[in-house]
Amino acid sequence: MLQTASVQEGNPDIAASIAATMRRMGVMGLPRNYELFYEVMTGSIRELSDEFAALGSRPAQAALDALSRKYFAQSSRHAIVENAQEQIAVRAEEILTLLGREQSSLEKFGLILGQTSGGLDSRHAMSRELLQRVVGIMATATQTTLDQGKQITKAMVEKTEELEKVRSKLEQYKKLADTDPLTRIWNRRAFDRKLAEIFTDERSVMFHSLVLADIDGFKAFNDRYGHPVGDRILQMVAQIIQKKSGSNSFCARTGGEEFAIIFDGLSEDVTFNVADAVRTAIAEAEFAIGASSNNFGPISISMGMCMASDAADGDDLYVKADRALYSSKVGGRDRLTRFSKIAQGKLTKNWLLYRSE
Repeated sequence: MLQTASVQEGNPDIAASIAATMRRMGVMGLPRNYELFYEVMTGSIRELSDEFAALGSRPAQAALDALSRKYFAQSSRHAIVENAQEQIAVRAEEILTLLGREQSSLEKFGLILGQTSGGLDSRHAMSRELLQRVVGIMATATQTTLDQGKQITKAMVEKTEELEKVRSKLEQYKKLADTDPLTRIWNRRAFDRKLAEIFTDERSVMFHSLVLADIDGFKAFNDRYGHPVGDRILQMVAQIIQKKSGSNSFCARTGGEEFAIIFDGLSEDVTFNVADAVRTAIAEAEFAIGASSNNFGPISISMGMCMASDAADGDDLYVKADRALYSSKVGGRDRLTRFSKIAQGKLTKNWLLYRSE
């Protein structure tokens, strides 16, 4: 059985954990297998985790591929990305070849000019016939070089346009790989990478903050109304979070009903005000679904925030924001708590209480 908790709670080396698990289960180290194990071990898709568990301790590759095709619309993206990268390499090689031809052509033309110039500078007398032949050769060489230059320029423009199209497609596939298929905002993979990037530059740390959000009582809501309604609620909540967080934010769905917002360039007070406005917007929204426009609200979220300057690294920042989120949960829900306001060492996390929703 996969150990999902250690990955969800900030395992310092998720890649190593996944690779070790794959080796233990005899699974080939293919990119698509790594992706599948990542989603299963982070527990972001409950149905996927359940079906994966049913495969047993030594799953067949065909069964793993079937799960990938079922749950990831972009399941073939690894092959697509690899193909796009190969196309880029081919186009780049073609451009280099064209440049080489142009250089070779100019070198030959330069040689002709040099030889001709040398002949003209000779003290030997030249007949009218010989001079005409020289001029003719130079004119032909010049026109040939110009024509070839035009052809090469045109070919280079065409190859560059093809290269740009392939590059654009590759960027689209990369974005698709980092997008949550249900809510269409960033997924956990993109979030983990963004979180780590904050601490690559000391100056960046001073201007970033993390807010974690969790929909209150969502498990009970799903049990009451069913997963189709629950999925629609997740989509609507994600839309509000993304819209209200502003342009200086990075919004991601990091788990079933869990979201994260990374703010850039905001002070602690401004971060608090923006995040609390997100919470208020969700609490006041009407969650009308279906032709009958049934309102499934009110829906509320609990939030916890921490400034990057209060953390040692990405894992520490996540743990502290999560600790603030837990404080909001046990404090009555539908509220936002700052980590800086929590007394150090006086709050012990009760995971059974926190995850009982």
